[in-house]
Amino acid sequence: MGAMFRSEDMALCQLFIQPESAYLSISELGETGTVQFRDLNGDVNYFQRKFVNEVRRCDELDRKLRYIEAEVRKDGVPIEENLTELPRAPNPRAIIDLEAHLEKTENDILELSHNAVNLKSNYLELTELRHVLEKTQVFFTEEEAHDSITRALITEEQLQPSTTATSRGRLEFVAGVINRERVPAFERMLWRISRGNVFLRQAELDKPLEDPATGNQMYKTAFVAFFQGEQLKSRIKKVCAGFHASLYPCPNSHAEREEMVKGVRARLEDLNLVLNQTQDHRQRVLHNVAKELPNWTIMVRKMKAIYHTMNLFNMDVSKKCLIGECWVPIADLTVVQNCLSEGSRQCGGSIPSFLNVIHTDEDPPTFNRTNKFTKGFQNLIDAYGVASYREANPALYTIITFPFLFAIMFGDAGHGIIMTLFAMFMVLREKQLSAKKIDNEIWNIFFGGRYIILLMGFFSMYTGIIYNDFFSKPINVFGSSWRVNYNKSTIATNDVLQLDPAKEFYTQTPYPMGLDPVWMISTNKIIFLNSYKMKLSIIFGVIHMIFGVCMSVTNYVHFKKYSSLFLEFLPQLIFLVVLFFYMVLLMFIKWIKYDAHDKVFETSPTCAPSVLITFINMMLFNKHADMPDKCSEYMFTGQRELQQSFLYIALVCIPIMLFGKPIAFLFKKKSPGKIYVQSYDTVSIPLLAQSNGTPPQDIELQSEGFQNAPPKNEGAAAVTSPAQASHEEEEAFGEVMIHQAIHTIEYVLSTVSHTASYLRLWALSLAHGQLSEVLWQMVLRKGLGAEDGNYYGSLMLFLTFGAWAFFTIAILVMMEGLSAFLHTLRLHWVEFMSKFYVGQGYPFQPFCFKAIMDSEALGADE
Repeated sequence: MGAMFRSEDMALCQLFIQPESAYLSISELGETGTVQFRDLNGDVNYFQRKFVNEVRRCDELDRKLRYIEAEVRKDGVPIEENLTELPRAPNPRAIIDLEAHLEKTENDILELSHNAVNLKSNYLELTELRHVLEKTQVFFTEEEAHDSITRALITEEQLQPSTTATSRGRLEFVAGVINRERVPAFERMLWRISRGNVFLRQAELDKPLEDPATGNQMYKTAFVAFFQGEQLKSRIKKVCAGFHASLYPCPNSHAEREEMVKGVRARLEDLNLVLNQTQDHRQRVLHNVAKELPNWTIMVRKMKAIYHTMNLFNMDVSKKCLIGECWVPIADLTVVQNCLSEGSRQCGGSIPSFLNVIHTDEDPPTFNRTNKFTKGFQNLIDAYGVASYREANPALYTIITFPFLFAIMFGDAGHGIIMTLFAMFMVLREKQLSAKKIDNEIWNIFFGGRYIILLMGFFSMYTGIIYNDFFSKPINVFGSSWRVNYNKSTIATNDVLQLDPAKEFYTQTPYPMGLDPVWMISTNKIIFLNSYKMKLSIIFGVIHMIFGVCMSVTNYVHFKKYSSLFLEFLPQLIFLVVLFFYMVLLMFIKWIKYDAHDKVFETSPTCAPSVLITFINMMLFNKHADMPDKCSEYMFTGQRELQQSFLYIALVCIPIMLFGKPIAFLFKKKSPGKIYVQSYDTVSIPLLAQSNGTPPQDIELQSEGFQNAPPKNEGAAAVTSPAQASHEEEEAFGEVMIHQAIHTIEYVLSTVSHTASYLRLWALSLAHGQLSEVLWQMVLRKGLGAEDGNYYGSLMLFLTFGAWAFFTIAILVMMEGLSAFLHTLRLHWVEFMSKFYVGQGYPFQPFCFKAIMDSEALGADE
């Protein structure tokens, strides 16, 4: 947990790697995920870099894998997504074998797909022909009957002119199938081109047909178009071609059609047998491919990532060494050292790689080591802004303060139990749930913050016990300290009775834990809880802000800004303490001094002054004019003088905050004519690549120089002229003055607004409790009238309990929980972190295969 207090010490390193061992060395670094590489070829076009051809080879392999995966998924073959152990990147010599294997696999699947499409196309044509012959049989029967009538008429009228006989010649036809949705338009087009001289008969196919190319279902209709004349026949065929209708030959005689149907059915049976055998062979091939497909995909992606990284490197002048730059946590320098030596050992190189740690004035990236428990809290802070390098990390304290402030607003033990059980389910089964890789965005948000939800549930159970609130009902564990002294007749004839704390309060000892349950059933519960929760919110808010101000000390000490301790931290702390922490102390003094059992009138609750009015009068130098007789507006002797002193001290703190740093900056002005020379050296750490394979010795590195780093130009001297120095100092003084004025005004005004902002703890807690009580009274209580033998009442109780449970989870737990979560987030981002947190850093993003795989999987799901 201590590693989260401040980000890791980072070092900028230069890697000198031999080309033959670069691939294996970077592969080892990708497995460990310890370095963030910098692009040394930013001014070079990507297509002109050294390893662009290797990246293209990986792209081609990736294309083949996508095609193979698409074919596997199209046939419904399962792919093992969750590998127990991820394969490593293949050796350069194994890449050729992998390319050849993927090439052969792609060609085999292409050939199988092509053959399957051809067979399915033949099967589709034969199926359509069979349907045409079977469905249109009745059409030809009607046409043959029409021909027999025509021949009889010709026999009776054979004495008429020959032109009449010619006009009653035999009808011609065109038969085929067409997509069902095109039939209406097809029919209209035939009618228009023939002026109504085409007789179209159609019949829908009972079962859909499969498209050979896509596998989609097609609904088609068989048709026969009867007509006369060769010219009309040509037009009809053109229309059929335009509507993508398939035409099939159909004999004229019934016997020939029957014979063709038998032949088509026999060919369909044979073709169906061949299709089944082809599909079985395809399934066997795809099942074998599916077993290796995840490994191939990971290997290719790792290869591509390695070559992408190698394109960030530079070549030295002799073109015999690759030079790269990377950010490395100082604690992991030995790991990087071992990775480079292991890469050299695997390739059998004789020349060792070595590592240089260089000093730089560039801001390093921010790296906070986290685990599965702390990662969610760190993400909350990073969502506001990544911490500046080596700045104090608020996530460490957020682990406790965030769920606690949430619980003050949520504060119901019953709802806390529901939240805890849900979080426990995700925590206890996190391995199984992670392996499922659920792509639901809302679920992933909940699962990523499962430990945050768990702590919020625990703290909500605690505050629910303090509030004595369990699903809006009190729990009478320790009994009540209140005793009623009224007789039965008085209680029976009065709906509301006032209990006097001076008489009815049974004991002076505090209640063992939480609120007395009698408060939850009293009519003045809201009045009491308003005062109680409002004061609590102010107390916790002021303490939270004071803690935020004190956190700035760690930054000032670490960055050696000792003047800021006296010119910023102390005035800010004193200003906050003498005004708002003093108000908190008045609350405790009032609780302790004024007691209902006290016999002295001046210390009875009647004479208790309002803390808020006292604070306002203190700020305005007014007196409390509405106090009862014999009552003092002050709680103790000398309070008026003390308040005036505190106010004057607070006023003095403002000019100190405003002018302190600018004046200190003027005193630190360098004398004119002084020349400043700055330079730096590189620390060269060769890797001891020994022949026996023993790891090199640990690196001993002093990180002292990383805080105030000199310029980049090695060995150069930065000389500043007197005039130029004076101009820069005057400009810097103006910037410091403006910045300090803004910062002072913001802090002074924000102490008031931020203190008032913590009242949301009171408001949301009160709203949550009231909404829970309304839900109980309006929904569940209506179903509590079930009695023995009253089956209707039992049914109503069952239904109303279901409605109450649904609204409790949907509204009180989820919606109210989300509202309290967002308000808690705001209190940390604005009221707490603004006191010490800058958040202008950038995250450490190491070259890590696991992170690359996870990001690509997330992109594929989206």
